[in-house]
Amino acid sequence: MNNTTRNQSYDAAGLFTLSLRLVIGWTYFSAFWRRLILENKLIPDEAGYIGEKFNHFLPNALGIKPLIEYLVTHPDALQNSMVAFTLIEAVVGSFLMLGLFTRLMSIGVFALAMGILLGSGWIGTTCLDEWQIGILGISGGFTLFLTGSSSYSVDQYFLKSNFRFTHTKWFRWFNSGVLPFINPKPFVLIGSVIIFGLTLFTNQYFHGGVWGTLHNKSVKPKLEISNVSLQKSDLQFQVYRTEGVDVYGSFLIGVHILDQHGTVLKELNFKELSEFQKENIKNHYVAKVKPGKHSLIIPLGSKADITININDLLSRKEEMHSLKLIDISGIEWKAKINSNPL
Repeated sequence: MNNTTRNQSYDAAGLFTLSLRLVIGWTYFSAFWRRLILENKLIPDEAGYIGEKFNHFLPNALGIKPLIEYLVTHPDALQNSMVAFTLIEAVVGSFLMLGLFTRLMSIGVFALAMGILLGSGWIGTTCLDEWQIGILGISGGFTLFLTGSSSYSVDQYFLKSNFRFTHTKWFRWFNSGVLPFINPKPFVLIGSVIIFGLTLFTNQYFHGGVWGTLHNKSVKPKLEISNVSLQKSDLQFQVYRTEGVDVYGSFLIGVHILDQHGTVLKELNFKELSEFQKENIKNHYVAKVKPGKHSLIIPLGSKADITININDLLSRKEEMHSLKLIDISGIEWKAKINSNPL
C-alpha cells in the first residue's frame, strides 16, 4: 500500500469515527460539566459530593480496592483526587471533541474507562450499567487511537496547513495521521483479543455473565456484621454495607438483641434509630452511617462501629446470644454476640 492510499485510508477511518469521538468526548467532559458548572459536587459534607459516590465502589472493586480504601479514609487526599480526576476528564473530553491530540486523549479515555471498569463494574441494577460504560470506553479509546481524527478536527487543520511538526513521529503517535506501523494488523489483533478477553473476564467476575449463575450485587442491600461484643455497659458491633443500589441507602428500622431461643431481650425501633445519637456511631469512610427521618441510613460502602447502651439489660447479660438488624425491605441479618464481656 503506497503512502497516498494509506493517507486516504486513515482519513476515511478518522471521518467514520467522528460520532464516536464526539460522543465519548462529551461523556467525559459532561462529568466535569455536571460536577462543577451545573452544580458543585466537589464540596465535602454536602449532598451529592462525588467522593461519597467514589466510596460506593469500594466493597467489590477489582484490583484497586486498597487505593480506594486509602482515599476514602483520607478525606483531603480524596478531595484532591476528585478535583484532579474531574479536571482530567474535562481536558480529555474537550480535546477529544475538538480532535486535538486525539490519540493521546484516546489513551486518557482508555485509562479512565479502565478505572471505571475495575472500580464500579459490579454496579448496575438493571443492565450492568457501569460494566458496560467501562468496557465500551476501553474499546472506544482503543479504536480512536487507531483511527485518530480527520475531517472536523484541529489535528486535521494542522495536517492540512502542513506545519513542520506534523511531519514528526510524535505527532502521528499523539495526534492523528498515519500510524508509523509497517503492518498494523498484529497490533490491532493483539489489542482486540486482549480487550475481548478483559470483557469476558470482568463480565464473569462481576456478574457471572459467561457461565454459571448470573448474579447482581446491586439488586438488594447486604450488610456484614462483625466484632459484636459486650463492653461493660455497652454492646458494640461493626456494620459494613457491601451490596445494593448505590443511589439508595439501606434503611435500618430495627435492632434486636436476642437470647439463644430468639426471644427479643431489647429492641430499638425505627423511631429510636432515627434519633440515634451520632456520638455512638464511629464512621470509617466518607460515606457515613447516620440517623435519618424514619430510620438509620446505611449508604453503600459505608462502614461504622455502633455502640448500644445496655444498662437496662445488665442483669440478663448472660442471656444475650445474638444481634439482629432489620431493613425496611424486610431483609434481616444476624450475628452471634461474643460471650466474653470485657
